[in-house]
Amino acid sequence: MGLCHSVDRKEPGETSTTASTAEEDILGSGRWRPPRGYKGGGEIEGTQQALDRLISNGSSKVACLYTQQGKKGTNQDAMLVFENFCSRADTVFCGVFDGHGLFGHMVAKKVRDTLPSTLSTQLKLASESEQSGLVNEEEEGQRSESVTTTMAEQWCELNPNGEQLPEMCLPLKHALLKSCQQIDKELKMHPTIDCFCSGTTSVTLIKQGEDLVVGNIGDSRAVLATRDKDNALVAVQLTIDLKPDLPSESARIQKCKGRVFALQDEPEVARVWLPNSNSPGLAMARAFGDFCLKDYGLISVPDINYRHLTEEDQFIILASDGVWDVLSNKEAVDIVASAPSRSTAARALVDTAVRSWRIKYPTSKNDDCTVVCLFLQDSSNVVKDSLREDSVESVSISKKEEEIVAVKEESIPKSCGIESKMMTLTLAECISVAQDDEEWSALEGLTRVNSLLSIPRFFSGELRSTSWRKWL
Repeated sequence: MGLCHSVDRKEPGETSTTASTAEEDILGSGRWRPPRGYKGGGEIEGTQQALDRLISNGSSKVACLYTQQGKKGTNQDAMLVFENFCSRADTVFCGVFDGHGLFGHMVAKKVRDTLPSTLSTQLKLASESEQSGLVNEEEEGQRSESVTTTMAEQWCELNPNGEQLPEMCLPLKHALLKSCQQIDKELKMHPTIDCFCSGTTSVTLIKQGEDLVVGNIGDSRAVLATRDKDNALVAVQLTIDLKPDLPSESARIQKCKGRVFALQDEPEVARVWLPNSNSPGLAMARAFGDFCLKDYGLISVPDINYRHLTEEDQFIILASDGVWDVLSNKEAVDIVASAPSRSTAARALVDTAVRSWRIKYPTSKNDDCTVVCLFLQDSSNVVKDSLREDSVESVSISKKEEEIVAVKEESIPKSCGIESKMMTLTLAECISVAQDDEEWSALEGLTRVNSLLSIPRFFSGELRSTSWRKWL
């Protein structure tokens, strides 16, 4: 069984110019100066905030983000928080991108850098077209042929319940679909990033006021934390993990002559295979890049959903599959809610996921883990709610005497040692107590699940170049 992994080296396509594509598109022809701590190859030390854009470990007033490299090699995840998106104070754009394949880290960062600017341009063009009232019949016909006819069956209805949608939803949906199509086309033509057997997932959200639009490509996930009628936190999954074994995804792949099956040693992981070759074995049904499978059912069309936010909605978690492979939606929500502060919530979730890998899969190498947390309520309201919950938890009701009796700390025996101390701490606080420098030799074992198993063997030399022209 082949394993496709990335090598930790500086590629020719990863220069400061490539990593700053989004900024250059916004700033125009002016020369962009790399910030202090910027390294060639797209590596960034500390938190970079350029034009309200966060792409590395850090936090702001409304969001926090954190990523940690796994044991498979180069960290192929990328993340983004873009406040004041499209020059609107009430709009935030967030995204998590999980790369795979030899150049997956480059593909993930390329999509992260180009998607916001491309989407912003599409929205601006749509707005100008609407204001002018002019419709170009030729462009409309091309759009209908290249986008509508090929994607109409794959779009996710934004209003499955028949509810009336705000005006921003439909233009944003069309803009996001066109942006993803354009970016995938640019990846195919990219001169230095080989995307033939490399790609990335993408889970993104655009929050504008109380309106939320989520787009998903692949198996990264978005989860909303909201409160029920009893004021308890519940987890609501906003996206569907687009795996090859989903009936609709499998039917499309098989219709395009692709194959979907799982290997005997991992029967729970369905993969996409070429018609006449047991490769590449991609563990998702949609992705940017991976052009070796684009003729066989793999698509880069986002699954788009809309939700109207309310006062009960607290925060949203975007995370790569390295987190969701070991933690449930409810566990992730509880960890973020119990974090010591908003700025440490993403790291608390990542640290917990890494430790869960060690416990659940001790012979496996843990995957890269990336988390973006977007908080929907003011911090003042969160403090009030936490104080009210603490006051409720600090007392217990005696059933016999129907009296309120304070819980005594002595009720926990001191002889229990460290385990008893852990019982008095929240899950997020336990993370800070644990030793980060402890050895774990079992992590040097085999990888549990790889997004891409092997690179297909294609023609060499002249024949290969001929086959590439088919994609262009």
